[in-house]
Amino acid sequence: MAENKIDQILGSLTGVAERKGDRIAVLDAKRLPEKMDGLVREAVFGDHETQSAARWIIRSAAQAVGVRPASIHDLYMAIGRGDVPRTFTVPAMNLRMLAYDSARAVFRAARKLDVGALIFEIARSEIGYTDQRPAEYAAAALAAAVREGFQGAVFIQGDHFQTSAKKYASAPEAEVQAIRDLILEAVAAGFYNIDIDTSTLVDISKPALEEQQKLNYEVCADFTRFIRAHEPKGVTISVGGEIGEVGQKNSTPEDLDAFMAGYNARRGDLTGISKISIQTGTSHGGVVLPDGTLAQVAIDFDVLRRVGEKARTTYGMGGAVQHGASTLPEQAFHKFVEAGTCEVHLATAFQNIIMEHEAVPEILRQDIIEWLKVNAFTERKPKDTDAQFVYKTRKKAIGPFKKWFWDLPDGARAAIGASLEKMFTFLFEQLNVGGTTAVVKKFVAAPEVHPPLPSGGAKSGKGESVDGLAD
Repeated sequence: MAENKIDQILGSLTGVAERKGDRIAVLDAKRLPEKMDGLVREAVFGDHETQSAARWIIRSAAQAVGVRPASIHDLYMAIGRGDVPRTFTVPAMNLRMLAYDSARAVFRAARKLDVGALIFEIARSEIGYTDQRPAEYAAAALAAAVREGFQGAVFIQGDHFQTSAKKYASAPEAEVQAIRDLILEAVAAGFYNIDIDTSTLVDISKPALEEQQKLNYEVCADFTRFIRAHEPKGVTISVGGEIGEVGQKNSTPEDLDAFMAGYNARRGDLTGISKISIQTGTSHGGVVLPDGTLAQVAIDFDVLRRVGEKARTTYGMGGAVQHGASTLPEQAFHKFVEAGTCEVHLATAFQNIIMEHEAVPEILRQDIIEWLKVNAFTERKPKDTDAQFVYKTRKKAIGPFKKWFWDLPDGARAAIGASLEKMFTFLFEQLNVGGTTAVVKKFVAAPEVHPPLPSGGAKSGKGESVDGLAD
């Protein structure tokens, strides 16, 4: 049935691409980009069999024209060895809304500035409330690359594959298995970068740092072993660890030492993590004031510098990773490069650009607000103003309103895409990733990994409950 569906979809690509056994042969690479718009629609909104077939076609066709999912592990290890100068910070972008249009804007900015070091990511929690399973997200990113004429490694990352402290306390095996299942699903979709976040298990009430970090490093090491056992041939998945939960106390070099001592002992001779996420004073989504605007955040760049330097010189990693940064003031972004930050995670600002864009009909925004009043009212805190409540919860409407945004007129989506491209261009310039295509090609291998023909319908739906997880 799935193969019949593949052949049916390929009927619209006659003369452009055809199936050769378990892969796609591209007959006309110049015409392939124009076919991505229709394919990605099928990959997102088709029935289960259509989704599965369209996603397989996109990934196979993308590989045929040199667009391949890849791991950034070897680039980060080269930075740790000093083989690559610390002159740039890699942006990791969570595309919650209009993933295909947003990714197209990313690639337009990337081609303009010759950017190769960039990451597309989605968090465990975002997968739920944005209604984007890994295979859908990967298909959108790869289709966008082909559509915009990008070639080379495409880094797709599972962000905050995070243990819920509450669920782990009550049913640890079930929580671990849920993350294992998500890892398998993500890797099969082409996510060759996985950020494990077990920092929720850090217990700062313990007197010694080793005791505080013990459960964190044990569970992170176990997930690393699981990932290594399931990575595709020729791929060393980039695994990230985390020592400080975002929104809690700032991290220290001593925290890193305590974590790494236990982590390295437990992982044995298997390849370890390539980077470490830390807390420096930020919070996910920013701090919302009563009028709906954001408070200024005092990020501690010295923490990034000191912990990052320790991560490189002592442990050979790429360095420290900053979360919760997209809502910082514009003048702050160049400081990440100055502090030697390995990677910075960006999400909420892109969501805000789309939701607040003048091309979005006001009636659609009002419909979202009315939906939130009915479906998210339990998340409203007693002191929240209407503006605070809407700002903090509107991300929960992304999944239910996904098709509404995808169905905006072409002109509206183009205007949104132009605004996003301007934002991505600014960020790439501030993070100094322009001209990184060459260094990515030098250190990153992107082998062909041909997924098997789909055997049935694509996994669909919101999946597991992820309430309480960070994003």
